[in-house]
Amino acid sequence: MSLRALNTGVTGIKQFQSALDNIGNNLANINTVGYKSSRVEFADTLNQTLRAGTPDSGASGSGTAPAQVGNGVTVSGVKNLFTQGAVTQTGVSTDLAISGEGFFIVQNKATGENFATRAGDFRTDASGFLVNNAGYRVQGFTTVLAPGLADFPDADVPGDIKLDRDAYTNPDGSANNSPIANLTIDGNGKINVSLQDGSQFVRGQILLQNYANPGGLLKGGNNLFSNLAAAGPLTGPGKTNTNSVGSRPNTGGVGRIDAGALELSNVDISREFANMITTQRAFQANARVVTTSDQILQEIVQLVR
Repeated sequence: MSLRALNTGVTGIKQFQSALDNIGNNLANINTVGYKSSRVEFADTLNQTLRAGTPDSGASGSGTAPAQVGNGVTVSGVKNLFTQGAVTQTGVSTDLAISGEGFFIVQNKATGENFATRAGDFRTDASGFLVNNAGYRVQGFTTVLAPGLADFPDADVPGDIKLDRDAYTNPDGSANNSPIANLTIDGNGKINVSLQDGSQFVRGQILLQNYANPGGLLKGGNNLFSNLAAAGPLTGPGKTNTNSVGSRPNTGGVGRIDAGALELSNVDISREFANMITTQRAFQANARVVTTSDQILQEIVQLVR
């Protein structure tokens, strides 16, 4: 019996160490933009059956209850918590925050692989593309404009977002070389360009992707999530799954985009410290089971002498 308790206590020590590791990781990412905290979930392991239960035998009497002894605990999963983080204003025009559901999609142009992220600390590269800190390009629609035509949906081409006025012409078909006076991104993700001659047009639109099972996303470092296909990209009214780009913000259940702002980490410091205390006590309790089992084994060995 003491040997079983020893092994059971060891499983508790190992699994609660994993829980402490997870809490430490959450606390380390308190100031990480767009970070989503995680929670360790436990499950009991296989039980040893000492006696099987028997069914009621009718008039002759009631059945007997089973007798089982557990063999410890294991980590059943580590769940990412996709609750909304606080949004703070930064004043940087390329900083973007999502208020509500959805993820930005960024693409590694070297491999063609897409990643989801809630971290909107973007910048423009030398070519004018909107990229994250790793150089992955933000995905959305680029609006192709024709002379004298408005922004039609069928003129939207999925791909990289570029913050410039390429392909814009005057209604008469001549090139417009007027400098940019202002460039803004609205809550719908549309990139609105105003030129110094008073001309205005939409250059493109940043899109958001939502998932049926966001818990299927895998953290890949650098504030990125992979395993997008397994998470189940959502489709439906107002949505498109072309190149896994996603949906127009403020439609189809996805949130809005706040420009000049960032979503902060959703780590709850007070909750993490409370979890740290309870996990530490659980670790100590299992350690005590191990030492007590060792003492009992020591007594049994001394009986032989």
